[in-house]
Amino acid sequence: MRKKVAILAFCTTILLVSISPSQAQQGESDARARKMLTKVVPIYPSLAQKMGIAGSVKIEVLVAPNGSVKSTQILGGHPVLAQAGVEAIRYCKWEAATHETKEVVIFNFHPN
Repeated sequence: MRKKVAILAFCTTILLVSISPSQAQQGESDARARKMLTKVVPIYPSLAQKMGIAGSVKIEVLVAPNGSVKSTQILGGHPVLAQAGVEAIRYCKWEAATHETKEVVIFNFHPN
């Protein structure tokens, strides 16, 4: 068991050393999210209210260079809540950029 851990540690060290500083910096710049200029709050679905459904919805958004939503993909959450989140995302707007980016948006739904 110790031998496997030592080999894994060695391989991880080699991998980390092999990444050049420019690659590391590029990864950091890609990780920065674009600023959302217009955020639309989703409407809590009446069905979800009646059923007492609460929770978070995680949505990946492909944002066009002009800041508009190009496509969405639901990454997690109750389907009834997720659909409300996707509908709200379509009206959101991000700052302009030189290329498309993928942004992750999380909506929290809590019954009143």
